[in-house]
Amino acid sequence: MGFTPNQWAILALVLVLGWLIGLLSRSGGAKWRRAYEGEVAARRDADAQLAAARERNAELERQAAGHPVGPGTAGAIGAAAAGNRDDLALIRGVGRTGETGLNEAGIYRYRQIESLSDGDAATLESRLGLKTGTVAYEEWREQAALLREKGVDAHRTRWGTVA
Repeated sequence: MGFTPNQWAILALVLVLGWLIGLLSRSGGAKWRRAYEGEVAARRDADAQLAAARERNAELERQAAGHPVGPGTAGAIGAAAAGNRDDLALIRGVGRTGETGLNEAGIYRYRQIESLSDGDAATLESRLGLKTGTVAYEEWREQAALLREKGVDAHRTRWGTVA
């Protein structure tokens, strides 16, 4: 069983067509190879940045180890329990971020918030980037007084859950 001349012609045509497609695909392959190599390089850069960020975090954690008392840390809770400062984040509208700002402003105790004058409250609001009247609207002074006098349970009953 042999090939007919038509079959030989078709076989030769398929062979030539495959060869041409192969040649054409090689020139396009360089484009894809460059794109792949670019992605690999970008991934290497991202990995290097991530490693640098992790090293920076580790360095900051080593530095913070000597200063365990800060807002939102176990040391801060221990300091509050020891009576060195009050947990200002319990005041609705303050939270841990606001507590940091209050501490930076030199406010550590409920009594200090209670004794804020309207002018002091306005100054504090602008320093913390709050809307004018936030201290009065959120009743920070009243909450601080209740927390100081009667504790968290009374505060929770009056103002709901704490931050």
